[in-house]
Amino acid sequence: MFSLAHRFREPPLSQRPSVTELEVHDIRFPTSEQLDGSDAMNPDPDYSAAYVVLRTDAGEGAAASEGHGFVFTIGRGNDVTAAAIRSLRPHVVGRPAPLTAADLAALHRELTHDSQLRWLGPEKGVMHMAAGAVVNAAWDLAARQAGKPLWQFLAEMSPEELVELVDFRYLSDALTLEEALAILRAAEPGRAERAARLRERGYPAYTTSPGWLGYSDEKMIKLAQEAVADGFGQIKLKVGADLDEDLRRMRLAREAVGPDVRIAVDANQRWDVAEAVRWMSALAPYDPHWIEEPTSPDDVLAHAAIRAGQPVKVATGEHVANRVVFKQLLQAEAVDFVQIDAARVAGVNENLTILLLAAKYGLPVCPHAGGVGLCELVQHLAMFDFVAVSGSWEDRVIEYVDHLHEHFADPVVIESGRYRTPTAPGFSARMYPESIAAYRYPDGPEWRARLAQPVPAQPVPAPSAPAQPQEDHQ
Repeated sequence: MFSLAHRFREPPLSQRPSVTELEVHDIRFPTSEQLDGSDAMNPDPDYSAAYVVLRTDAGEGAAASEGHGFVFTIGRGNDVTAAAIRSLRPHVVGRPAPLTAADLAALHRELTHDSQLRWLGPEKGVMHMAAGAVVNAAWDLAARQAGKPLWQFLAEMSPEELVELVDFRYLSDALTLEEALAILRAAEPGRAERAARLRERGYPAYTTSPGWLGYSDEKMIKLAQEAVADGFGQIKLKVGADLDEDLRRMRLAREAVGPDVRIAVDANQRWDVAEAVRWMSALAPYDPHWIEEPTSPDDVLAHAAIRAGQPVKVATGEHVANRVVFKQLLQAEAVDFVQIDAARVAGVNENLTILLLAAKYGLPVCPHAGGVGLCELVQHLAMFDFVAVSGSWEDRVIEYVDHLHEHFADPVVIESGRYRTPTAPGFSARMYPESIAAYRYPDGPEWRARLAQPVPAQPVPAPSAPAQPQEDHQ
């Protein structure tokens, strides 16, 4: 491996801040009341965050006094994720704050390779996501200490430093350290020019805001037309509950936006292979740009069969558990668009690995976003990819959903259908203390009021009559 000492002049341990606390909050927003986020598999999501703060003894107002991160969930189970994050406290509290690439590489490996906690995955599920929340909070802390937005903090590291961050175990049949180093070195000469272009133009976006399955036709059409007027060249619709309804909604959406705007569709894991092929073959005349998550996110071979069995390109990744499944999707030629998620895998380090895998296989990365703060986080990863990994934004867009940004101190800014480049130091992960206090579950005032309301009595169904034999018509 490579020494990082030439890039970071690290102060003596006695002069470095230490992590004094890992603070965790269960934050939930009642988005199910307006059906925001509703789709064929998730009809009533309450967008939520298991939210972590790494506090240090750097002193109030110091650049590296805190680091913030979170795991996105949709309500029930957020307390389980918060408990998983708390279980990682011994790995960070009382230790020097991780402020350098070497520190961040070591922290990622320690959190993902604790043998007893790893057993719960391994390297997937709630424990892996909890590790990612802590890793992301550490990156926020380090970038703030450096005085740079995370995308820039990463993009200014050397190729040698970046490959130190990658866990190559289980990947060598698809991506070696030498291949990753070659990808990063090839992109290095154009970094400054691309960073300047990014600051000038921003990064392409698409919006899912018109497409939630619970929205009326009128609301969908209105939001789709507004999206086009706002400069978005792509929107996304949720599908998968009823084929006739999907055909009707797709026709209305296509009429609303015209032939030149891309319409992606998202089934949220609804189908088996044959059903996906049948459904997408029926929708194909309306020119869907991609079908997202057509089946189980773990089923590599099913994605490959769906991709081969119908004409619409396939996208997936927001629920893919780790770098190994991404590797297999690429090896099996099962996807056309790679969709990373900032809070599903184990943080920045593993997402860097997935970006390198996608670059090796020549596929565009179109990150999943929305939820609580996912737009804020993932913009940094896509912009870093453009500057220092792929060097391209061709066929690449970041998802945008206009929900809950007002709760963040450094919210995303969208202009003319593009993400403006973040300039504030850190990972854009910090929620306002007032929002944390208001939406903390179950004791925040927003939830105390709701939980105090009586639950309407549900009618008791009458006993059903015994089933009668069906006459055989065959």
